[in-house]
Amino acid sequence: MTAVAAAPHLADVGHLPAIGLDELQETAALQTRVDRKYVLPLAAVPDLVAALPAGARRLVIGDRDAFGYESVYFDTPGLDAFHLAAGRRRRRYKVRTRTYTDTGGCWLEVKTRGPRGTTVKDRREHDVRERAEVGDALGFVVDTLRAHGVHLPDAAAGDELLLAPTLTTQYHRRTLYLPDGARLTVDTGLEWIGARSAAAVPEHAVVETKSVGGASVADRALWALGHRPSRISKYATGLVVLDPALGGRPWRRTLRRSLAV
Repeated sequence: MTAVAAAPHLADVGHLPAIGLDELQETAALQTRVDRKYVLPLAAVPDLVAALPAGARRLVIGDRDAFGYESVYFDTPGLDAFHLAAGRRRRRYKVRTRTYTDTGGCWLEVKTRGPRGTTVKDRREHDVRERAEVGDALGFVVDTLRAHGVHLPDAAAGDELLLAPTLTTQYHRRTLYLPDGARLTVDTGLEWIGARSAAAVPEHAVVETKSVGGASVADRALWALGHRPSRISKYATGLVVLDPALGGRPWRRTLRRSLAV
């Protein structure tokens, strides 16, 4: 397993009270949620943390508050998941394995769109040794997508790989629990790794708010500091960075104005 590089700005959230994983999952599991993403220069992260209201808490497991993530994304031979996202289609989806490189554990996750733009995530445990394969979880993926109105195209004759790995992402994440029940995640050290090339975003953080309804207190803090949501998908944007021929019109503004890759 490739180690994720050391995460910058460790001290930015160190003064916040801690919350454990069990309590966080009990109070803010948020498997169905509204997500907003922002791309911030690393130098802007301290001001964001300082602007959060009293009652914000940081996820701590053991003595850590920053955790390495590795995600392997899967797509069809025709990159259907990518093109559905590029076209902003209602029935778009993502399939990935997510490995927690510091705390252990691996999950196969299926993300779809719910009513009113919500994100729905279904997942099951996955063998970390098989994280680059869907394997025997294919039935789970197909059934989950079908339940959400998404039907994968039939595999071509003799093609046993309906879904194949197309991109790997690695980064460090800090998770904050907010007093309104929302979550805020700060991802740093993002790397995109493809079959023949790789790219990194060392000078920026990808910040995501996750709430059950409207704008969270974190969104309002971000807006007050002059930050607005960015069109970024770790999967689709990464593919465009590694292969500009794909086009990627929905993410051009983010790539041009926010990211130096």
